[in-house]
Amino acid sequence: MKKTLQIVALVLALGIMVSWAALGANRGWTKTSREVRQLDEVTGIEGITNVSTFLPGVDFLGAGLLAAAGLASVSLFFRKPNNKLRTKQTA
Repeated sequence: MKKTLQIVALVLALGIMVSWAALGANRGWTKTSREVRQLDEVTGIEGITNVSTFLPGVDFLGAGLLAAAGLASVSLFFRKPNNKLRTKQTA
């Protein structure tokens, strides 16, 4: 159980870092929209429009790494199984 929790924590930490980097690696707070500059074809005037996107920020990264650290710390409460048979010594 201990090793399983540690592996799950490691996979969660790596997964959250890869997904944060793949989705934009925003170094600010998480954003749900992004400003995009568009050039009007008729007038030639540049305008700004909002596009609905998900850009995970450092709060997303921190929460995921905190969850992985929590799983890893819970694994410390499990003992390593002792498979040795203890025999009673008689004098």
